[in-house]
Amino acid sequence: MTKNDSTKAAQAEQQQTTETQAEQMVQDEQAESQATATETVDESQQRIEALELALSQAEQRADDANDRAVRAVAEMENVRRRSAQDVEKAHKFALEKFAGELLDTVDNLERAMDIAKQADDVNQNFFEGIELTHKNLLSTLTKFGVEAVGAVGDTFNPELHQAMAMQPSEEHENNTVLAVMQKGYTLSGRLLRPAMVMVVKNS
Repeated sequence: MTKNDSTKAAQAEQQQTTETQAEQMVQDEQAESQATATETVDESQQRIEALELALSQAEQRADDANDRAVRAVAEMENVRRRSAQDVEKAHKFALEKFAGELLDTVDNLERAMDIAKQADDVNQNFFEGIELTHKNLLSTLTKFGVEAVGAVGDTFNPELHQAMAMQPSEEHENNTVLAVMQKGYTLSGRLLRPAMVMVVKNS
């Protein structure tokens, strides 16, 4: 081999080596770019997952806060309604004891009128005075929700009547109030005193 051939061979080998190195560098750069791209995708995916988790947690906290707010509003409404009911009951039944005490006065006036009706020498002005007082007292009680219960002909109601005696009657149905010994009264629908009655009981 001549010197010129050796030189050419060396140059060819050096060129091949340079090309190989260049190819390797390109491959390395491509691999590095791919790795970087993969790493970027992984980081982006992790960031997305973190954001989705944070969003989910925020939504859960918002739902919890909304639920607590709804419950608080409902509880406040319940408290307001109960308070309104308590105030209403207090207004209705504040006079219960006082009204109950007045019933004895009503009874006494009615007894006085019954006696006066049976007397022959009763003063008419005196009788009318008792009658007017009785009427005014009942009118005042009615204004405050006191109503009489228990009248002849009513059907016996154990929630309003107290049976003091029973008597058969062919003219009336069973459980009909035949006589009233003492009137009963209610206050705004609640029983103050039951009516004492005689009830029909046919065998």
